[in-house]
Amino acid sequence: MKPLFESIPLVINEGKKRFEIQIQGNYAFINFSIFGTQIALRHTETDPELAGTGAASAIVEKTLHYIEDQQLKLLPFCPFVFAYIKRHAEWKRIVSAKFKDYDKL
Repeated sequence: MKPLFESIPLVINEGKKRFEIQIQGNYAFINFSIFGTQIALRHTETDPELAGTGAASAIVEKTLHYIEDQQLKLLPFCPFVFAYIKRHAEWKRIVSAKFKDYDKL
C-alpha cells in the first residue's frame, strides 16, 4: 500500500453498505453484503479524481485486513478484488472455500 494511504482510516458506511476511504474530499469504496460469517465484496469504485493514485488497491488492502480481523470468510464477486487476490495470493487464506471460483485464485 502506498504511504499516502497508510494514515487514512477505513470507514464502514452501514447506510450505504460499503467500505470507504476519503482522500481530499474524494472517495474509494467497495460495496458489500454480509451473510452470517461470510462477506461478499460486490463492486469497487473510486472517484475519477483518484484515478491512477493507487486508491483502489488501498481500499482493497484495508478491507481485506478488516475482514481477516473480523474472522469473516470472503466471497470476492468484485472483479477488481478477485484480480487483487490473484496477484496477492497470500489473501486467498480468507476466501471461503465455497466460493465458486476459489480454484481460479
